[in-house]
Amino acid sequence: MKLTKRTLMAGTAALALTLGHGAPAQAEFPERPVEMTILFGSTAQTIGQLLSELMSEHLPERVVPVQRTGGGGSVGYQYVDGTAPDGYNIVWNSNSISTTYHSGALDFDHTAFTPIAKISTEVTAIAVNANSGWESLSEMAEAIKAEGRPLRIGASGRGSFTHLATEAVLEAIGLADDAIHVPYDAGRAPVELLAGRLDAALQWPGQFVSHHEAGDLRILCVTSDERISMLPDVPTCHESGAEGVSMVMWRGLAAPAGTPEDRILILEEAARLATESERFHEAARTIGFEVTFADHAEFGEQIASDDAMLEELMTALGLKE
Repeated sequence: MKLTKRTLMAGTAALALTLGHGAPAQAEFPERPVEMTILFGSTAQTIGQLLSELMSEHLPERVVPVQRTGGGGSVGYQYVDGTAPDGYNIVWNSNSISTTYHSGALDFDHTAFTPIAKISTEVTAIAVNANSGWESLSEMAEAIKAEGRPLRIGASGRGSFTHLATEAVLEAIGLADDAIHVPYDAGRAPVELLAGRLDAALQWPGQFVSHHEAGDLRILCVTSDERISMLPDVPTCHESGAEGVSMVMWRGLAAPAGTPEDRILILEEAARLATESERFHEAARTIGFEVTFADHAEFGEQIASDDAMLEELMTALGLKE
């Protein structure tokens, strides 16, 4: 079913009538394709492309995904920020709006955009070589302290989400000052662990699952509040000794600030219907993300809350410009 202003906005987006005369209704939004800027490759690209395809099934015009990568998301954010606030340019955004801003890569923060909807959540996980003998995060911390050596732990580049999540976990288990960070290229975490060049690595669980199931690597914990459907038997890091840790990567949609509310609501509804489809849930099971739809108001509250948390963490780590 294609969404129209009548079906979506009854009472909110009324038919436009010329005063005193019955005139044709205003054209439906969108009248032309909507561009969805995708900031990253890998999982972000895969989910974003599927989302745009599914949203297109519920709108008068297509949602077209366009890759605008680079600068930790800053290239895409700058592009969308420079477009008209008319609903025809939206961004597949994430916590990166805060990390890029607080690191000095952007000269505007999350308030430059109006939230449309939260779509999904991705949770990082900590894994070790199964030969280490470590069964839990707290066991790993105790062993490293007893050996009196630094923990060699890998994550993506400095200031990335995986780096920040790593720092939060290390602080919680008392190893913040006793760790050596080893950055690596995308997809290299399992290789580095299996080769013994790392003691531990924090990355998206999809990189570890097959090795975990084969018994070569052991996933110690995930960084969310609750266990995830992909790894129901793996505890949260909070359960495993890193009390209070809650670090998740959300993804959602936003438009330039000032975009009319009726258009935000039309896009929000199309996104909601997309996330309810079996195709989207099957992708979540296959790729390894959680479908966590939230409307524009709730999404806006989470963005603001996470921004404050990330600003505090990056300031403490000396990463805030």
